[in-house]
Amino acid sequence: MLILAFESSCDETSAAVVECSDAGFSVKSNIIASQVETHRLYGGVVPEIASRAHIEAISSITYEALSKAKVTLDDIDAVAVTRNPGLIGALLVAVNFAKALAVANNKPLIPVDHIKGHIAAVYLEHDPMPKPPFIALAASGGHTAIYEVKSFTDVSVIGTTRDDAIGESFDKIGRIIGIPYPAGAGFDALSAEGFAMAVGDTEDYLEKYKKSAEYKSPELALPSPAVKDDSLDFSFSGLKTAAINLIHRYEQRGLELPRAAFAARYTFEAVEAVAKKLGMALDRYEGYDLVISGGVAANSHLRKRLGTLAKERGRSLYLPSLSLCGDNAAMIAAQAYHEFKIGNLADSSLNASAMDML
Repeated sequence: MLILAFESSCDETSAAVVECSDAGFSVKSNIIASQVETHRLYGGVVPEIASRAHIEAISSITYEALSKAKVTLDDIDAVAVTRNPGLIGALLVAVNFAKALAVANNKPLIPVDHIKGHIAAVYLEHDPMPKPPFIALAASGGHTAIYEVKSFTDVSVIGTTRDDAIGESFDKIGRIIGIPYPAGAGFDALSAEGFAMAVGDTEDYLEKYKKSAEYKSPELALPSPAVKDDSLDFSFSGLKTAAINLIHRYEQRGLELPRAAFAARYTFEAVEAVAKKLGMALDRYEGYDLVISGGVAANSHLRKRLGTLAKERGRSLYLPSLSLCGDNAAMIAAQAYHEFKIGNLADSSLNASAMDML
């Protein structure tokens, strides 16, 4: 079946046409209108501006998605849309557009949870695709949580952040040390410089870094955001606050912060915390493979560390390509197919929700 899907939960407006079947998925088009340059002026997403930009973009990208896929609305079998969680004003744009489109063209309407969509991004590329049950990490600017995926549609939280998300913490600290929003790619590159300086190695640097003099230096000491208990939870607020205090101490002493070394240490603590809790999850769920999703899944250091973790545990690791880590409608279509199969449909009363319902 052909699904036309929409995503507008934050600062990207996306429309995609995906051919879906039990055998796999074929992305016919995946159009994304990014607002990054606009929000960069403010150091983060401004919800009202995001909503207005979605309104301006959604009609044109729909035509573009259909044109690129070489199909018309008559060829579409169902319409899918992200209904939660996200910025409520932004979500409402695609929800209302998709409802109108579905009703006007007599097409089934499929509501999709944004987090399930991120997890489904790996279904688009891997052959064979991961089959539940498995463990999934969703890591982004708004979410950091570990899920047990019992089936393609039955997903439950088994560990989460108690405050800030990992991507949010990178953005906030990145802004303080002069990395433009969104800070992910810049933080990644700066950290790579720091790791290379500390160990002189670009291959096994994470393993060697903890033994380095740079790591043992009290000047850059930072706490782990892995909560010190048997839960699978995180707390990135403490890491962020400690980092801000560290930066202030350098300023008060009139010293220049060694940005690359600092970024490496911050990244190391964040990545190791995720690896620690995922390792605990894999130990508890014997035989489960591992899926990583969300914008922070693009972080090269996280990808490397979790690749090592999966190998150590003898599990398969599924990662989306960089182009599918961020918000996009193709991943929404992939999840929508599985929701459609169990009859999870909506009518014109569908409403958006800012709440995380998993």
